[in-house]
Amino acid sequence: MSSLVLKIKNVSKQYRLGELGTGTFSHDLKRWWYKFKGKEDPYLTVGIENDRTKQGGDYVWALKDINFEVNNGEVLGIIGRNGAGKSTLLKVLAEITSPSKGDILIKGKIAALLEIGTGFHPELTGRENIYLNGAILGMTKSEVDENFNEIINFSGCQKYIDTPVKRYSSGMLVRLGFSVAAHLNTDILIIDEVLAVGDLEFQKKCIGKIQDVSKDGKTVLFVSHNMASIRNLCSRCLVIDKGNVIFNGDVDKAIDNYYKNINTEIQRVQLNDRKDRKGIGQVKFKSLEIINSDNSSINCGDSLQIKAKIKNLTGKNIRIYPSIIIYDSKGLRLLALSALLLNKSFDIEGMSEKEIIWKWNKCFLTPDDYYCDLYMVGGEMNRDIQDQVQHGFYFKVNSGDFFKTGIVNDNLDKVCADYSIN
Repeated sequence: MSSLVLKIKNVSKQYRLGELGTGTFSHDLKRWWYKFKGKEDPYLTVGIENDRTKQGGDYVWALKDINFEVNNGEVLGIIGRNGAGKSTLLKVLAEITSPSKGDILIKGKIAALLEIGTGFHPELTGRENIYLNGAILGMTKSEVDENFNEIINFSGCQKYIDTPVKRYSSGMLVRLGFSVAAHLNTDILIIDEVLAVGDLEFQKKCIGKIQDVSKDGKTVLFVSHNMASIRNLCSRCLVIDKGNVIFNGDVDKAIDNYYKNINTEIQRVQLNDRKDRKGIGQVKFKSLEIINSDNSSINCGDSLQIKAKIKNLTGKNIRIYPSIIIYDSKGLRLLALSALLLNKSFDIEGMSEKEIIWKWNKCFLTPDDYYCDLYMVGGEMNRDIQDQVQHGFYFKVNSGDFFKTGIVNDNLDKVCADYSIN
């Protein structure tokens, strides 16, 4: 008996920019008829592979010729940069949207937890939303009744279960939403990055629950930017870039491939030209560089100075809180250099630039490749997300004589530490 539960064959998804449908009702009806007959959509336009768009920018391929299979009980990781096509793929698999081309074969029931609060009504209480969300996911009332106490206990929202969810924090919504989905009697569970909002304790509970689900023979598709979670949970991993699967296999090799691709992209596209950034964009990071290095490379123990150029694109003065979050080559978050946590703000005048420098007397990072997420809030409420760039900067730490003793630190598993003997 075959253990195959999911087969994706030549799946593509095309969107038309700036317009819904084909433009006329008759064309939409013709498109539906061709799909019903199993024929190719006559309005599909092949895009240019390097940017997934048609000449002129009218069409975009969010996915292009995706092929893979998933077996029963497998936890499949899916990683890729923002805008790579991960969420589109999951929406196609969850039948939220239809593929433009290709076939999807699903064996069993599938459920998806894609966005915070999906299926929740803000005016209803947590108790009422458990039944509503359960029904949307395909649970009967008796199934919800049977699992109700476990759902509440797992979510940790017992105290607020009879409070309208519009008063819940985003973390509480994630807890409740994941708890409902995790107790669903489904064959395939799809999870898209929502665990990043929960606290550390709840993330551990979720990881344990996902492991239990896979041991019970159920299949999990897990999208995350947290490489540690991918490494701990997944037995296999896909890397998606620009709508294509560029790697399918071993988790460690997939993560290495992912970061190699990021490094190439960072070197190819200047920070100022990055289009996959988030935020309202009144103030943006223009560039980042290591001052005392010509090639984004530093030795362990040397002085490290990272300089950011920030530009105000408005005509008014804005107070900002810039931050850099540093990750190692395995995706582990090491440092958060947060001006917000220090309550250290900077005023930047309208239509001007400002330079901000983070300094270390000694670089204490061990030899490895490091990647930085850039994050900046500010504005009238001091909390508006102005600019957010995932993997906006890359630098390399080489072996070095940290203590100036003539002994070079070249072991990734050892941390430099001083000591004394009394």
